Amino acid sequence: MKPYTQNMLSVGKTALFVAFFAAPLAWSAEGESDSLADALSAAWPGMAEDATVVDWEGNVLQEGTNGYTCLPTPPMLTGTAPMCMDSEWMKWADAWQNKKDYAAESLGISYMLSGDEGASNIDPYAEGPTDDNEWIKEGAHLMILAPAAMLDAFPTDPDNGGPYVMWKGTPYQHLMVPVGSRD
Repeated sequence: MKPYTQNMLSVGKTALFVAFFAAPLAWSAEGESDSLADALSAAWPGMAEDATVVDWEGNVLQEGTNGYTCLPTPPMLTGTAPMCMDSEWMKWADAWQNKKDYAAESLGISYMLSGDEGASNIDPYAEGPTDDNEWIKEGAHLMILAPAAMLDAFPTDPDNGGPYVMWKGTPYQHLMVPVGSRD
């Protein structure tokens, strides 16, 4: 296995949402094919062919060469929430998963073109909507990591009609860029 792939796999195993949603799965050829299709639905078509795809057990479903790692919807979620992350986002995911500090030193891009099942706009660890956690279910979107000073120019209001900062003031803040309608 290539060193890059080994590194991405080790980070991929602790990727975003694992703590809440990882569960043993019985994979069949059909299940693997479904997971591959689900994971790649997060990417734009030009990216999908050369992206690495890893399932929630750490199995490589597709070797890639473009620096993006795609994961299918976490197994405990209903609906869809696959994502494709570059190496900076994989570092972020590891930090979030392990509740470690993280500070973006370069730009990072993650694609969620199939949308998501919702998240608090202010609490990185909220598991469901409450009266005060600004729960938002976003349609197709990109997520961008950038040094904190670059994010200061953007609002935090998800209903502003454009990009907004999610989880502002936390080590996990990032820019949400809606590119499709919300369900």
